[in-house]
Amino acid sequence: MTRTVDTTQELAAFLRIRRERLDPNDFGLLSRRQSRRTPGLRREEVAELAGISIDYIVRLEQGRGLRPSADVVEALAEALRLAPDERVYLFDLARQRLPNTGNPATTVAPALARLVADLSPLPAMVLNHRYDILSWNAEIARLLMDFDTLPPSRRNLMWLCLMHPEAREFYADRERVVREGIAHLRAAWAAHPEDQVLAGRIAEFMTQDEEFARLWAERDVKLNARGHKLMRHPAVGEIAVHFEVLMPLQDQDQQLVIYRAADDESQSALDRLRAG
Repeated sequence: MTRTVDTTQELAAFLRIRRERLDPNDFGLLSRRQSRRTPGLRREEVAELAGISIDYIVRLEQGRGLRPSADVVEALAEALRLAPDERVYLFDLARQRLPNTGNPATTVAPALARLVADLSPLPAMVLNHRYDILSWNAEIARLLMDFDTLPPSRRNLMWLCLMHPEAREFYADRERVVREGIAHLRAAWAAHPEDQVLAGRIAEFMTQDEEFARLWAERDVKLNARGHKLMRHPAVGEIAVHFEVLMPLQDQDQQLVIYRAADDESQSALDRLRAG
């Protein structure tokens, strides 16, 4: 099977970008800052922090096909001060975790579909790692969109946010929502390197949406297990929600997303939507 992620080149770019983002002042290197021609730490400084030869760092950043050991990956993660999600991403790129060989979920597990319905009146839906919408209840359809009106290939949260004319204006803080979605999608992309459908969708976004291409190039990685969103609903006005993402142990490619009103005004708006 053809891999859709060039992990060697992505590993090189990720290490380089993360090194360049570090502030020398955080490492007690302020006195040497005047002579710096590039941002961040030098390769030799990362090599010293990680206990790795500078030649090895150079070859990694040049994408020469090295496959670092788990110990080396851990040392690099510590030296670069990676966040937990970034650390997982680095291990995925270095292929130091067992690959995800399960088939992507394209239909919802029946038990999850019943749970989504039972969660009413809380808006809820089930996604796979591609952000495909596999199941939803009436409350979230009233809040976001009637997904039944869309062809199955377009029932995807990222596609809707980027490409659907109504959804593009739906979020008050749209760039943050898109940025967080892309950071989550990048983690899924590294964890499922053989997923041709996901690779094709990312390629579509890259060519058709400048914002996606710009944010994708920043290589941010973050799993969004919970958070908040402020929505501008055309019928009831602004609605602030908290969301929680849960992953069933037996269906780990299916993510249950649940929304709750963030304040009384938003709860009142959701009640009006449900009644209407």
